[in-house]
Amino acid sequence: QVHLVESGGGLVQPGGSLRLSCAASGFTLADHPVGWFRQAPGKDPEAVSCIGYTGDPTIDYADSVKGRFTISRNDAEDLVFLQMNSLKFEDTAVYYCFIPEGADCVPSDRYRGQGAQVTVSS
Repeated sequence: QVHLVESGGGLVQPGGSLRLSCAASGFTLADHPVGWFRQAPGKDPEAVSCIGYTGDPTIDYADSVKGRFTISRNDAEDLVFLQMNSLKFEDTAVYYCFIPEGADCVPSDRYRGQGAQVTVSS
C-alpha cells in the first residue's frame, strides 16, 4: 500500500524559512514525479511545485513561489524536499506531498500525504 508522509511544518515569522520533507512507503519516490500542493482554509488546492522522476530534469513552480521555494530530491534516502524561504503570510496553508496523475503539476488526492501545517505569523 502506498503511503506518503510529510514532515517539517511549523510556525515561522514572515521572512523566515522552513523545509518540508516527503517520504514514502510501498513504492520508490525516485521512480515517480512528485509534487507539493497546498490548501488554505476556504481556498482551492494550489499546486506549488513538482519535480520529475530521477533522471527527468523537469521542475515546475507556481508563480507565487518562484524564486522563494526550491524542490529537490535526495535519492540516497528516497526523499523529496520543499525548501521554503522568504515566507509570507499568504503561504500559510496545509502542504501536501503528492504523486501527479498525469504530465502536469495538478493537485491530486489519489496518492498524497496527510499534510503538514505551515503557519506564517508574526
